[in-house]
Amino acid sequence: MPLNPKEVQAYRRDEMFGHQLLTPEERIKMLKPYLPPPPPKPSQRASLETKPRFGLRRFLRNQLHLLVFTIIHTIFSLYIKTRQAIHAISNRIYSVLHYHHHTPEYIERDVKGLGRLPKHLSVILTLEDDGRGGAALERLVNEVSDVAAWCASAGIPQLSIYEKSGILKGYLDETHRAVSQKLAAYFGPKPPALSMGAPHLPAIESAFASTRAGRADGGKDAKHLSVLLLSAEDGRDSLVDLTKTLAEMSQRSKLGSADVKMELIDAELSESVMGEPDLLVLFGPHIELAGYPPWQIRLTEIFHVQDNQGVGYQVFYRGLQKYAQAQMRMGR
Repeated sequence: MPLNPKEVQAYRRDEMFGHQLLTPEERIKMLKPYLPPPPPKPSQRASLETKPRFGLRRFLRNQLHLLVFTIIHTIFSLYIKTRQAIHAISNRIYSVLHYHHHTPEYIERDVKGLGRLPKHLSVILTLEDDGRGGAALERLVNEVSDVAAWCASAGIPQLSIYEKSGILKGYLDETHRAVSQKLAAYFGPKPPALSMGAPHLPAIESAFASTRAGRADGGKDAKHLSVLLLSAEDGRDSLVDLTKTLAEMSQRSKLGSADVKMELIDAELSESVMGEPDLLVLFGPHIELAGYPPWQIRLTEIFHVQDNQGVGYQVFYRGLQKYAQAQMRMGR
């Protein structure tokens, strides 16, 4: 309701003189049209509530909803359990048919028929804290050693291993020693040369790596495996640091804004972190990158096996098969 100018003026004048011009009844009469209606009395409220709060219809409706929810939940649970069982059986059969037996010749035989192999393979591993102290770390190092031995046997020269927490970087020497022992167990007294490092950390090379690299007889060089350990700090943090550096250089007129191109960013990140891997293998039950460096996987093939649990050779080999069959459209 619009305000009456005369009533507004009269009320303000009455307020100016300390509410002595109008009586309380006149003020109430003046404000009553603009006030909300009073709440109903308890007797009137009871008469307005014609529908009972708890009744047979409400009970039947709730039971119907519960029945529908139970049916949907049961069907979905059966589907998940059946899918997991089928995948577990198929993975088991696949692992029996394609098992490496810690023999490089078997792995070479498996990958011989593949059209192409990745030059740079990357995997994501997870440190599972089971509350038993160093057991989880020991399991993680064993997984790193297994994947490194598979790559060396398949002839993949570069392997990058991502673990979110970066605990492997603190045990670089121990991890290098464990991988060297695993390679020796696979290849015998003449294992491939191994170099292992991490971004912003010096690489550790095997004692015989420099000797083999320094050969000048022109013969066929021995196998060499390069392992790079990554963590979450090598992902978005590296992009942030590079952005700050480029911004400071631009402010100091050391770098023009036109010079900041994708090629420059790619070169800087490749030098400080790593280049783009050809294939990224996930050993988890679903795709979860867990903070993996985003810039380096723009054109990377990502492979995972649904409902898979644990690091297994069958997932590694199936990833190589998938990569060999993939069409490289480069974003087109």
